[in-house]
Amino acid sequence: MDFRDDARLDSSQVESGGRRRMPGGGLAVGGGAAGILALIVALLFGLNPGDIVGGNEPAPVGPGTDLAAKCRTGQDADQNEECRVVGVVNSIQDYWPTVVQGYRPAKTVMFSGQVNTACGAADASVGPFYCPADQKVYLDLSFFDELRTRFGAEGGPFAQAYVIGHEYGHHVQNLLGTSSMAQGDRQGPRSGSVRLELQADCYSGVWAKNAYETGLFDKPFTQQDIQQALSAASAVGDDSIQERTQGRVNPDAFTHGTSAQRVRWFTTGYESGDPNRCDTFSGSL
Repeated sequence: MDFRDDARLDSSQVESGGRRRMPGGGLAVGGGAAGILALIVALLFGLNPGDIVGGNEPAPVGPGTDLAAKCRTGQDADQNEECRVVGVVNSIQDYWPTVVQGYRPAKTVMFSGQVNTACGAADASVGPFYCPADQKVYLDLSFFDELRTRFGAEGGPFAQAYVIGHEYGHHVQNLLGTSSMAQGDRQGPRSGSVRLELQADCYSGVWAKNAYETGLFDKPFTQQDIQQALSAASAVGDDSIQERTQGRVNPDAFTHGTSAQRVRWFTTGYESGDPNRCDTFSGSL
């Protein structure tokens, strides 16, 4: 995944929140590895951390003062991880207004350690998430190391792009009103939650297919890039995570879909490039 050297980045779409202390003692879950793994299993790529984290009042997160200075061009994005996030976010938000009437940009907040949001307080163990209450994507970059070392993903820049694309898929769902289709149907192999998450995977693939047209990349993505995304999608399937953390698979507890389903729906989006092909709410999964 290579950016055009002279592509202009818009750092205003990303905030660098730094490390925040959470009032009231932090997360409302047990500490230690068990609590962290429970959070990852429950919310990996999830929509709303407020369901299981502390309900503290949101604290403002100020924009990073250095992103505008260091993240100006595609060359910066190729050389700096934070700037790469800026470039990916820019591309995603250049694409979606072309197919979603009335699309409203959503900022990404990069944080380290802990952050307060309109959906509640969260820390890095939650993984990347989208908060519909403030319409922001939250991302701790240390997650990508966990994705590779703990969950066996191949890693790489496009694994990051896939994750970011997935979270912006949730933003699109929120704007279109699709998110409400999962309310009250949060677990099970054919649940609304699974269908919502698989659709976000598909939307990530759709953006990937159309990303070159946004003008930020110097060439279409390679098969090696796409393989990084597929590896990440496979690593975070419900069955894969349950097997790693519990030693068994329980379909009744699925919230995001199996590894095979996540790979299939990202691929559906990527091969078609058409968000209309991402209807996970009709028919089989």
